[in-house]
Amino acid sequence: MTASRTPLPVVVVGAGQAGLSVAYYLRRFDLVPGVDFLVLDRGATAGGAWQYRWDALTLGSAHRVNDLPGLDALGLSFDHADRTRPASEVVTEYYARYEEHYDLQVRRPIDVRAVRNAGADLRIEYRDLAEPEAVPEPAPEPEPEPAPRGFFGRFGRRRADDAEPEPAREPELPSLTARILVNATGTWGAPFRPHYPGAASFAGRQVHTADYVTAEEFRDQRVIVVGGGTSAIGFMLELERVASHLTWVARRPIDWLDRADLDVEGASAAVAMQDEAARAGRALPSIVSGTGVPMSRRFAAGIARGLLVARPMFERIEPDGVRFADGTFEPADAIIWATGFRPDVRHLAPLRLRSADGGLIVANGESWTDPRVFLAGYGPQASTIGANRAGRMIARQIVGML
Repeated sequence: MTASRTPLPVVVVGAGQAGLSVAYYLRRFDLVPGVDFLVLDRGATAGGAWQYRWDALTLGSAHRVNDLPGLDALGLSFDHADRTRPASEVVTEYYARYEEHYDLQVRRPIDVRAVRNAGADLRIEYRDLAEPEAVPEPAPEPEPEPAPRGFFGRFGRRRADDAEPEPAREPELPSLTARILVNATGTWGAPFRPHYPGAASFAGRQVHTADYVTAEEFRDQRVIVVGGGTSAIGFMLELERVASHLTWVARRPIDWLDRADLDVEGASAAVAMQDEAARAGRALPSIVSGTGVPMSRRFAAGIARGLLVARPMFERIEPDGVRFADGTFEPADAIIWATGFRPDVRHLAPLRLRSADGGLIVANGESWTDPRVFLAGYGPQASTIGANRAGRMIARQIVGML
């Protein structure tokens, strides 16, 4: 991608469900892709975070994937997709066809590294992941100092070879400027793993959900799965006949719901919790803490045979296992951290958007700290609970500003 100093009206960062939803509505409001707005995406292909999910995660075992706005025009719907195929394959295929049908001209793989102020505009620094990374320039050799003369010359200066070397110069990143930024980077790029004493001493393997590939990697191993959501439950079920021993631990009791699907009331409660935190600028609560876990027949069977019974969280990690508060010890070869993600907004740090409470103050998708910045898929607009509606709302606001 060619760097540009001519300000674009709008740049959308991220082409998952939230980013594509915004792009769709911008196009519906007669903005031209590649001219009036540009979509940048870090992924090597279409599919958002779904392209990175493990193969055993099928549409039949994953959270419901909501249709993108206008997906029906392609004759597609996730409700009728093959539920036995890996979700990563289906979502990637559908999203790629969607981008092509609406000519959204997504530029990838573009990794946005920083967003900075550029007067009234925003400067977006990025790296094209398809190109080799530039090697930092070595620091210039210091010029030799003249020979010291006199008492103060001899003892009042440091010798040139005693001086601290200058750090290597980082290569300047290409950039483009925009009047408005829509951040739709989701959470997959910011996995969260809580700290527990002794974690660095563990002799086995520690894997986060973002790094999980296949159950076969844990064959005949003693595995501890940490987390209270559907990812942790999925790992327990997948590893049941692969690992030699499984232990499930969670930081809070599992809130099992007496129904197979999340109802409107439960979803609304989760949205309200996220919205309240976003408007107050607090760190966002986990979705599962506001919704609970629906009791499917598969989960109920796992509980009945004693598999899906979580222990309270361990107190510390030791080289060959974990120690619980009651003094009991559980040996382990691997720990899988299914402990969720945080909003991936590190590249926005130069704009100083965080509040004193650690979150971003966002309402109706707009940053209250900087009106040039919108956050799609943040808080109540998370992709599983409202990204499509948020796409239209954000696009309307942007059109009103241009």
